[in-house]
Amino acid sequence: MAEQTRKPPLTKEELQDLREDLMLADSLTRIENTLMILSGKGGVGKSTVAVNVAAALAASDRQVGLLDIDIHGPSIPTLLNLERSVVPGTSEKGLIPVRYNDNLKVMSIEFVLKDQSDEAVIWRGPMKHRMIRQFIAEADWGQLDYLIVDAPPGTGDEPLSICQMAPPRSKAVIVTTPQQVAVKDVKKSIRFCKTLGMPVFGIVENMSGFVCPDCGATHDLFKRGGGADLARETGFRFLGRIPIDPRLVTASDDGKPFVLEYPTSPTTRAFDEIIAPMLQLSAQRMKRH
Repeated sequence: MAEQTRKPPLTKEELQDLREDLMLADSLTRIENTLMILSGKGGVGKSTVAVNVAAALAASDRQVGLLDIDIHGPSIPTLLNLERSVVPGTSEKGLIPVRYNDNLKVMSIEFVLKDQSDEAVIWRGPMKHRMIRQFIAEADWGQLDYLIVDAPPGTGDEPLSICQMAPPRSKAVIVTTPQQVAVKDVKKSIRFCKTLGMPVFGIVENMSGFVCPDCGATHDLFKRGGGADLARETGFRFLGRIPIDPRLVTASDDGKPFVLEYPTSPTTRAFDEIIAPMLQLSAQRMKRH
C-alpha cells in the first residue's frame, strides 16, 4: 500500500488566519444587518450621517454598533465626544468596543492608538485590511440589530476590505450633496457596489437646503434634487434630503448627535424618514422569529 502523503503542518501565520476566519464567521452571525455608509466624494458629511443614523436607530431601542474604518482620519470619536476614550479591555471574544450609551457601541482606530492626539497612521493596504478584519472578528460586539460602518470617501482599500468580508445581509447607503460635481463622483461608489455585488439600500441627499434659525424656512444653497435625480437614474431608493441646520455644526463640535439634541428640528425629522425603512429590516427579522 502506497504511503499516504502527509500535508505539512500549518505555519504560525496560517493558523492565525484560520483562527481569524472562524472568529469573523462567528461575529457575522451575531450581526443582523450591516449598513455601509459610502460616498465617492469627500466633504459630503458622510460621517455626520453615519453618527446620526446610528444614534437614531439606537434611540429606537435597537442594539447598534458604529464602526469607523477611516484609518487615516477617523471622525467618529470627535463627533461622539469620545476622543480620549480607549477600549475598556478585552473579553474571551476580544476587544470590548467603547459604549456610547446602553444601545450604541463604537469602535475606531483612535481607541487603540498609543498617542491619540497626534499619531499618524502610515500603513499600506494589507495592514489596513487586517485591522478592519480585527475590528469585526476580534471585537466583542455581542448581538447587534445593526452595524453601521463609516468608510472613508472613495473606492480604496478600506471600503474594499469591508465589502469583501461583510455578511450577505450587508447593504450600502450612498451619501451625496445636491451639486452635480458631487453626484458625478458619487456615481463611482454605485459602480463600485455593483462590481462587488453589494446591494445599495438607498441614496441620501445631505446638505439639501438651509434651515433658517430665525424664521424656520428652508432655503436652497447648493441647488436641490441631485440625490433624487441620481436615485431615479439608477433605480435605487431615495431615502431623503437632510437640510443644513446651523446647530448641527455646534452639536458635532461638542460631540453630541444632533438627532438626540434637537428631536423636533426639520433635520431630525429628515433623519427619522431616512431610518424608517432601515427599522423595517429589524421588524422583518422579528416577524420571522
